[in-house]
Amino acid sequence: MWLEAMAPHLHRYCKFWNGDEALGKSRWAFLLMGSDVSERSAIRIGLLFSTTGPYATIGCAMRNGSMLAIGEINADPAFPFTLDPLEVNPDGRNANYAELALRLLTAEGLVHVIGCYTSSSRKEVLPYFEKYDGLLWYPSHYEGFESSEHVIYTGAAPNQHIVPLAEHLLQNYGTRAYCVGSNYIWAWENNKIMREALYGAGGVVLAERYFPVGELDFAAVIEQIIDARPNFVFNTLIGVSAYAFFRAFRRAAEARGIDQPRVFPIASCSLAEPELVEIGPEACAGHVSSSVYFESIQTAANIAFVASYGRRFPNAGPTSADAEASYLAVHLLARAMRRARSADPFAVRAALPHIAIEAPQGEVHVDRDNRHCHLTPRIGVSNASGGFDIIYEAARPVRPDPYLVWQELKSPSSMRPPNLRLVK
Repeated sequence: MWLEAMAPHLHRYCKFWNGDEALGKSRWAFLLMGSDVSERSAIRIGLLFSTTGPYATIGCAMRNGSMLAIGEINADPAFPFTLDPLEVNPDGRNANYAELALRLLTAEGLVHVIGCYTSSSRKEVLPYFEKYDGLLWYPSHYEGFESSEHVIYTGAAPNQHIVPLAEHLLQNYGTRAYCVGSNYIWAWENNKIMREALYGAGGVVLAERYFPVGELDFAAVIEQIIDARPNFVFNTLIGVSAYAFFRAFRRAAEARGIDQPRVFPIASCSLAEPELVEIGPEACAGHVSSSVYFESIQTAANIAFVASYGRRFPNAGPTSADAEASYLAVHLLARAMRRARSADPFAVRAALPHIAIEAPQGEVHVDRDNRHCHLTPRIGVSNASGGFDIIYEAARPVRPDPYLVWQELKSPSSMRPPNLRLVK
């Protein structure tokens, strides 16, 4: 092979890898031993999830989805390799994400990392993936307005979750919103999209309030919301902040004799089943959520996924969009490496547009232009059992539009559900 022929030039090659000879040696080792996936070799990949910290519930779900898929790949003789995961835990701290991503890409010599939940953590690590030619497999719904050649986005783009939610809220609840979110880019950009949708329909955002990730005191803002009387509350809080907000709002409404889900419905595009467990039975029902995946999807693929997840992680609770997107990321990576017969990031990226998967949520494939996935939007309402009743879903997977270039929001008078069908 040409790689062996180049071995005498190792020292010179390594010196010119961004001036870092140690990094060059690790990448040379990858080229010699890790890029060929034809002989049941073990391919090392990184898992970068916060399994502790303010959004540990979601971090654990993402880690579980990844590990479930890794186990399936390793047990399947159709793959001429196994996956060897190296797990690191940033504890929900952005600085830790950067430090650990750098370690995975340099000291560990990895090129494929599945991880990050928040957009702020993704922004922290992205420069390292771009510098060291790695691929970040990002398994989270997000606000869009990004398309890096070094990221494969397996969660929902804004036209697949926030836009369907905005249309649903305008059509069914009204045009007066109160926005509450965690103080970082996820909330800022989603609130911007919601604000533009409302203004386009002649509506109004009564207020936007932001809180630090991990904040637990929402008494004052809840009083303000009740006084303002919005048609709905748009929630972009994450982790323990969101759980505290849901519980406190329900208690405050009940103390005033108010049916909170009916009078002050709370809508989110990140609320997932494990989080309903964290909110608790006293406050988990009646919330609107937009997602591409709910555990209650009744397809053969999802029924099998839910059963496998429960067997592998019997104490982890229900599945979620976050677990499914992470599961999907591993399967896409493995199939792309098999098709490319290589773990090289450039070869893997080139192979991806040729791959389609019958995922738990339905058919999924990666868009060749923006490296986001074609996914199926859905809207659900949470129930007292800790799940979601699906009320709408798209008739087919929707092409991702991360910059909302061709997405036109409908006004309430023109809204109809041509791409959404009622699920009975």
